[in-house]
Amino acid sequence: MSVEIAAVILAAGAGSRFDGTGHKLLANLPEREDEPSASVIERSLDHVLAAGIGPVLVVTGAVDDVVPDRFADVVDVHHNPRWADGQMTSVHVGLDAAAMLGCRAAVIGLADQPFITPAAWRAVASADAPIAVATYDGRRGNPVRLDAAVWDLLADTGDEGARSLMRVRPDLVREVPCTGSPADIDTEEDLRRWQNS
Repeated sequence: MSVEIAAVILAAGAGSRFDGTGHKLLANLPEREDEPSASVIERSLDHVLAAGIGPVLVVTGAVDDVVPDRFADVVDVHHNPRWADGQMTSVHVGLDAAAMLGCRAAVIGLADQPFITPAAWRAVASADAPIAVATYDGRRGNPVRLDAAVWDLLADTGDEGARSLMRVRPDLVREVPCTGSPADIDTEEDLRRWQNS
């Protein structure tokens, strides 16, 4: 049985800029508003699951066990053996998994962006365009919805995601204003900023 849209979370990188203990995705974020303390990837996965847009596919690479056990029954994990060749290889692993489910679109986000809200995921998922990209105060960010019709137009390797395609084919792109924050956790300083806010 096919599904319409899948959410793809990219969690394959080594997190080499993070000099804290362990992988950055497993670093702890403090309790915020009505959300309990959680790791970076837990917060990201909680938000995309709460959006309810479709099956959630997580692409891993450098660290196989980065997805906490409590998500074992609610996300599908796909390993990217070529993760070191750039983010686009992980995008393609996610899109291939979405294609196997019969999806007509995939909404792609990053596991190290835990402040993207469920509402942002839903808004981008529901946009009717070949490529839909979230904007925050007028600046493009994640997530990005890619219709199946554009999957073959994407680069095979590199770290730009769909940005290079959006540059050369602006006619395919629709911007979707979103609330929340596209801030990512790349360094220990990023983490401390959010822990102390």
